[in-house]
Amino acid sequence: MHVGNLRTALYAYLLAKKNGGDFVLRIEDTDRERMVEGAIETIYKTLKNAGISWDEGPDVGGNYGPYIQSERMHIFKDYARELVKKGYAYYCFCDKERLDQVKDIQKASGIAPKYDGHCRNLSSEEVQKKLKSGVPYVIRQKMPQEGSTTFHDVVFGEITFENSDLDDQILIKSDQMPTYNFANVVDDHLMEISHVIRGSEYLSSTPKYNLLYDAFGWSRPVYIHCPPVMKNSTEKLSKRNGDATFEDLLNKGYLPQAVVNYIVMLGWSPKSEEEIFSLSELVDVFDVSGISKSPAIFDLPKLTAINAKYIRNMSDEEFWSYAEPYVKSVCKRELDFKLLSQMLKTRTEIFKDIPQQVDFIDSLPKYSSDLYIHKKMKTNEENSLDALRKILPILENVDTWSKESVHDALFDLIKSLNLKNGRVLWPLRVALSGKSFTPGGGIELAALLGKDESISRIKKGIEKLESISNQN
Repeated sequence: MHVGNLRTALYAYLLAKKNGGDFVLRIEDTDRERMVEGAIETIYKTLKNAGISWDEGPDVGGNYGPYIQSERMHIFKDYARELVKKGYAYYCFCDKERLDQVKDIQKASGIAPKYDGHCRNLSSEEVQKKLKSGVPYVIRQKMPQEGSTTFHDVVFGEITFENSDLDDQILIKSDQMPTYNFANVVDDHLMEISHVIRGSEYLSSTPKYNLLYDAFGWSRPVYIHCPPVMKNSTEKLSKRNGDATFEDLLNKGYLPQAVVNYIVMLGWSPKSEEEIFSLSELVDVFDVSGISKSPAIFDLPKLTAINAKYIRNMSDEEFWSYAEPYVKSVCKRELDFKLLSQMLKTRTEIFKDIPQQVDFIDSLPKYSSDLYIHKKMKTNEENSLDALRKILPILENVDTWSKESVHDALFDLIKSLNLKNGRVLWPLRVALSGKSFTPGGGIELAALLGKDESISRIKKGIEKLESISNQN
């Protein structure tokens, strides 16, 4: 389920819940060539992960089922035949070869491709003869050739299309399955759908839908068309092009509630400056007047920033429930999860960042002595060696090992040496982790690793720097 699909579902859900309505899940599977195994289960899973529940649908039932369109085939053909009888549709017997020829000629002539109406005025006798002979057919909508069709969209306002530009779209395909365009109109009416929210690419099809509603004498729904979600100024976001789906984002370590929050804000603005909302809060503040006419750019850094805010607001326990599998993918030793959570939480934007932050815990990686050189901390290999030599006996004499006791011991040392904190603590961080970027400073790392491991790593750091000193 790609981001655009989910955003449409979220807008529909928020609109329904804000107004005390029902959110309906209908599986539109009439295009059998595009059926993908497991797709329906993915839709269920995605909506549930996003926190969206449906009031009616295939798995929960309702008064207007079945909610899978392929199980409603007996309905659509009867309605199509009704349109034929009323003169709003007709049987078309053109084969693919003829249609391709017509399209090629139109393209060569600079004409927008559309059906040329070849079967539009066949006599009833000709139609019956072909039907009895078993000639394959489709049923097409008979568009008016004069005048115009106007409709109102909540986002785009009044829109008018010239009827002469409308194609005689297919309603029933040659395999006797309804098209998406026809099945949705019939089902939206039968299921008493009041509001239809969809992508703006369907604006040009809406006059055709309305002509169907009018032909049947049915009330039109309220239309809310949303501009596309773009990956940049020229390209739409598309899973076919490898752009991330909702599940992909979760697998990368984004929180579902953060992704939902961000997706809702893609092309919609609240009336306040606030940008962090729970789903229930979104129900309260959502208003379709906030939907923009302009395309929205999917900005991954912005999503990452929102995700980081959600992480910061977590309790240590909640954070650890998400972080634990990422930590344990590279770290097998028992740890003080509360301390590690406090260390990681402020330095984690997405959970997939975690393994590279803690991969030093089980074993000290090989590292270059260049890490001890830090311009801002004013450290080099020589004064780092001096700092570690002074740190070692201080920490060896700490009896009760804790973050507080390590802190007190080291700050007493720093004070006695009359040095800046970084001159002592930077060499300690490097010696304990073998890295320049860690989820905490030297004090936190020492508390996390424990006394024995910390002392062992400091001694290794001293040995490394002594060997370099001896070479010089």
